Amino acid sequence: MGGSQKEMGIPELLQFNTLLILGALFIGIIASQTLSSNFGSNSFPITLFILFLALGLLVVSADFFIEGAKGLARRGGIPEVVIGLTIVSIGTSLPEILVTSTAAMDSSTNPEIADFAIGGILGSILVQITLILGIVALSRGLEIRPSWLKRDGQVMMLSLLLLCLFLLTEYSISRLEGIFLSFSYLFYITWLLYNRKVIQKEEDEGRDNELKGISWTGTAYFVMVVIGLSLAVFAAHHLVNYASDIAYKLNVPHSVIGTTVSGLGTSLPELTIALMAARKSQGVAIGTLIGSNITDPLLSIGSAAIISPLTITPEGVNMIIYFILPSAVICTLIALLMMRTSYKFKRWEGISLISLYFIFLAICEYLRRIGF
Repeated sequence: MGGSQKEMGIPELLQFNTLLILGALFIGIIASQTLSSNFGSNSFPITLFILFLALGLLVVSADFFIEGAKGLARRGGIPEVVIGLTIVSIGTSLPEILVTSTAAMDSSTNPEIADFAIGGILGSILVQITLILGIVALSRGLEIRPSWLKRDGQVMMLSLLLLCLFLLTEYSISRLEGIFLSFSYLFYITWLLYNRKVIQKEEDEGRDNELKGISWTGTAYFVMVVIGLSLAVFAAHHLVNYASDIAYKLNVPHSVIGTTVSGLGTSLPELTIALMAARKSQGVAIGTLIGSNITDPLLSIGSAAIISPLTITPEGVNMIIYFILPSAVICTLIALLMMRTSYKFKRWEGISLISLYFIFLAICEYLRRIGF
C-alpha cells in the first residue's frame, strides 16, 4: 500500500470483521455453556466444542490486542524495531501468559493444573521452533541475519536452559525463581531498549518496505487493546477449565493436554504473524518466533510462578521432566544449528522440522498409552 491512508474510527471498527468474529465466538461460548447446563456437566461433545471456541477466541483476541498495542506504540513515537522485539513478542505470547497465570491461580485447589501450565509452555516452545518455523521455511524459505542469531538466538537457548535448571532441582518453579525469571526478561528488554539505536541501524540495512495495515484513530486502537485483552483473559480462563475437564474424562495426563492442544493452539498468533512477516521481512519472521521463545520460559512461567508456585505432580514428572523437557531442548538446538548453516533455512530443513514435531507427537501418544 502506498500513500496516505484515511484514518478509521469507532463506527468503522464496529463493522470490522475481526470484531464481528470475536463477538460470535464470545456469544458461542455463552450459548454453549447455557446448553451444557441444561444437558448436564457430563456432556462431552459440548465440553469439547466450548474448548475449541475458547481456543479460537483466545487466538483472535490476542491478535486484536497486538494490533491495538502496535498502533498506540507507533502513535507514541516508539521505534518500529523496539515494537517488534517487545510488544509483538509479548503480544504473540499473550495466550501463553494468560493460560499459565490462570492455571497458577487454580493450582492450589487443583495441583494437576500446574502440569497443564508447564506442559503448555514447553509445548508452545516445541511447536514454534519445529512446526511453525518449519511451515514458514517451507512456504517462503528464510534467510537469517547473523546479528539476530548471535543476539537473540543465544538468549533463547539460555532462557530455556534456565527454566530447565529450575525444573530439574525440585520439579517446581518457586515464587523466588519466578521473580528471577521475570526480572531476567525485564533485563533483556531493558538491554534492547538501551541498544535500540544500534539494533535499528542493523535492521535498516537492506530492509524491505513494511506491509502497512489499516490505519485507525488513537481511540480505535485503545478500544482494540481493551476488548482484545478482556476477551483474551475470558478465553484463557475457559480454556484452562474445559481442557482440565476433558483430561479427567479421557484420563489423559494434564501435561499431554497442555503440550498438544494448548501448546499448539496458543502458538497460532506466532504462525500467523511469522507467515505474514516472511513475505516482507525475513528478520522479523525469525525474530517473532525467537522473541516468543524467550518470552515463554521467562515471562510466561515467571509471572505465573509469582502468582502461585508451580509444582509438577508425581504423575506428571516422567512425561514432563524425562520427555517433554529434553525434547524442547533438543529441538531448539537442532533449529539453531540449521539457522547457522550458511544463515539460510532451506525448504528441506523446514520439512525436517515439521517431521520432528510429528515424531514428538507420536512418541508422546505412545508413552501416554503405556502409562509413562
